[in-house]
Amino acid sequence: MERIINKKISVWVVEDNVLYKDNIVSLMNEQSDINCDKYFLSCEEAISALETTPTPDVVLHDIGFEGMNGITCVGIMKRKNPSIQIIMVTVYDDDDSIFDALCAGATGYLLKSSPETMIIQSIRDVFSGGSPMNSTIARKTIEMFSKMHTVSREYGLTVREKEILEQIVQGYSNKIIADQFNISPHTIDAHLRKVYEKLHVHTRTAAAAKAIKERLF
Repeated sequence: MERIINKKISVWVVEDNVLYKDNIVSLMNEQSDINCDKYFLSCEEAISALETTPTPDVVLHDIGFEGMNGITCVGIMKRKNPSIQIIMVTVYDDDDSIFDALCAGATGYLLKSSPETMIIQSIRDVFSGGSPMNSTIARKTIEMFSKMHTVSREYGLTVREKEILEQIVQGYSNKIIADQFNISPHTIDAHLRKVYEKLHVHTRTAAAAKAIKERLF
C-alpha cells in the first residue's frame, strides 16, 4: 500500500564532497517534512550503518568514491533492504553509469547541476512512489533502451497492467495513476506486484527499464 506522509521523510546522504554534502543536508533540514540526520563520506560507512541503524526512507547517493563505487553500494543496500529508495545525485551522465545504476536498484537519477528545488521535490516524489529524473537523464534513458535491439516477449500482462506500466515509465506516482484510472492506490499496488512477478523484477525502475527495452506497449 502506498505510504502516506504523516511523519518526516528520513534521508541519508552518501557523498564525499563535503561542501556539497553540507549544502544539501542543510537544505533538507530546512524543510518541514524532511529530516537528514545521517551522512557518510564513503560507501563502506553507509553499508556498515545499515547493520545497526534504522533504515531510512530515501538515500541520496553519489557514484564516484575513492573506495567502493556508488553503484556497487546501491546493489548491496537494495539486497540488504529492498524498501530503501535510492536517488543517484552525481556528475556522471554517461550511458553506462545511468544503465548500471538503474539496474543496481536506483529509483531515480539526477545530476548535481539540477536545481536544489528539484532535488528536494524528488525526495518527496520517490517517497510517494515516483521515479525522479531530470529531463536530460530521462531522454538519455529512453534513447539508450530504444537503441537496444531486443525482441519483445510476451509476459502475459493484462490490458490494465500494461496501462499502469506505461504510467510508471512516465514517472507518475501510485496516487496519480490511481486518480487517473479512478481506482484506489491499494489496487494499483496489487497490480504492480503482479507486474513485477510477471516481468521478474523487484522495483518500479527495473520494470520501467524492461518495458522500454522490450517495447512492452
